[in-house]
Amino acid sequence: MIQPSSVFKENLARMPAIDGIARIDLVDPKGVVIASIENKPGKQGSLAVYNYLRGTFGTLDAQAAEHGLALFAEHTADARARPGAHPNVDHLLAIAAGGDALGIEVVPA
Repeated sequence: MIQPSSVFKENLARMPAIDGIARIDLVDPKGVVIASIENKPGKQGSLAVYNYLRGTFGTLDAQAAEHGLALFAEHTADARARPGAHPNVDHLLAIAAGGDALGIEVVPA
């Protein structure tokens, strides 16, 4: 498991490659896709974090969410200060605060 630093870019460098992934879907307990993260510029960091969390934890529960928040580093503080500015961090904040766990489904390219 990655020991997160306080710099997102450093954490990102330690994660597995995301080549071959088209997108990741976040799925609620009823099987409904509540969000998708596409493999495109501006989203690839989030895609890498969620792919890493899936590989490490299997599901996006409170423990995985807390670890993800640490990995997002400075972006987590910004997301707390500006709700809605970082929707992929907001999902983790909601789960860490007691929200339902989500499934993480990888859609190959």
